Amino acid sequence: MQRASRLTRELSLLATEPPPGITCWQNGQMNDLRAQILGGADTPYEKGVFNLEIIVPERYPFEPPKIRFLTPIYHPNIDSAGRICLDVLKLPPKGAWRPSLNISTLLTSIQLLMAEPNPDDPLMADISSEYKYNKQLFLLNAREWTEKYAGQ
Repeated sequence: MQRASRLTRELSLLATEPPPGITCWQNGQMNDLRAQILGGADTPYEKGVFNLEIIVPERYPFEPPKIRFLTPIYHPNIDSAGRICLDVLKLPPKGAWRPSLNISTLLTSIQLLMAEPNPDDPLMADISSEYKYNKQLFLLNAREWTEKYAGQ
């Protein structure tokens, strides 16, 4: 019951006051959400529209939602299955999830990660080393993927 009322509140807030460049909506059932994040200006993801799937667990907000990219993205912290390496998406002790966080905060954190990858905690080692040691090639590849998969 707590999950339903909290989600209703969060979705209503996301609809009326969404964070810049982020939209989120229900996809059928209450626990199945979709989100879109616009690639940030001055990033290789600029002009891209990235779709995400959000599965809200029974124990939410005591357990973080499972979020993954549906749109392929060239990024050191996001793998080919769309899984995201981000501390707020995991429970402690390894993660930083807290029940005070919400879906809006998580999507904003993902948007920030897109703009500023963390090559020291990669899911994709090859992309991470490219980001660290050949930034121009990384930017080129990320832009190409954005045009190919997230272009409008």
